[in-house]
Amino acid sequence: MRAIWKGSISFGLVTIPITLFPATRREELKFRLLRAGDLSPVNYRRVAEADGKEVPWEQIVKGYEYEKGKFVVIKEEDYARVDIEATRTVEILNFVRLEEINPLLFSKPYYMQAGKTGEKAYVVLRDALAGSGKVGIAKVVIKERQHLAAVKSQENVLMLELMRFPEELVDAAEFKSPAARSASKTELEMAAQLIKSMTAKWNPERYHDDYRAALEKLIEQKIEHGGRDAPAPRKSRKPTNVIDLVSVLQRSIQQSQGRAKTRKAA
Repeated sequence: MRAIWKGSISFGLVTIPITLFPATRREELKFRLLRAGDLSPVNYRRVAEADGKEVPWEQIVKGYEYEKGKFVVIKEEDYARVDIEATRTVEILNFVRLEEINPLLFSKPYYMQAGKTGEKAYVVLRDALAGSGKVGIAKVVIKERQHLAAVKSQENVLMLELMRFPEELVDAAEFKSPAARSASKTELEMAAQLIKSMTAKWNPERYHDDYRAALEKLIEQKIEHGGRDAPAPRKSRKPTNVIDLVSVLQRSIQQSQGRAKTRKAA
């Protein structure tokens, strides 16, 4: 796997050389834009506003518009000149307990691989974090942007999880909340019973991308039928009638218990 960043972890007077690798992968189905009449692929063109001419990649630069129609060009070496040390260091500012952090702040995980001269310090930090239940809160510059980040101990490796800065979160108060009405005791008891009946031990192998699988199947069917439409999908379920919530909860509990018995029998 290709590394996306090389630098070091810094906390106190300790410096550990590391390399970052993506910890997730997601391959989206790729679609092309086509002309409906003959299915001819439609290509994107990079056209200059001044004369309408197409511009090759090697002639394209990045620019910041500081006034309407006025730009300053920013080159690759300019990013490094901002702060050379900051662009190559995961600087741990402090350590906090993981449960104190709002989960919405976490964004994207990366594996941290130790350089040969830093393996001992890497192991010490990894094991110390695992025993403390804490994460290191750091700042790091990746791809022309500074990120808040968490350094975590994950099994036998250290992970860097990029985070959002608090001001990037949209305040929930901006959205309409339900009218101030409390649930009845019966509704709460039945909802709690439903949650209990649907509770299972975490097993990530149980969960798959059903939508992607269905989309791939639909594509296969269209190929087999010469591009014609596949059978219409089944209709989605209607929203629950809140007036009849208690009976819906009761049926849900019975259904969940029935599934649990089926799994045990299997």
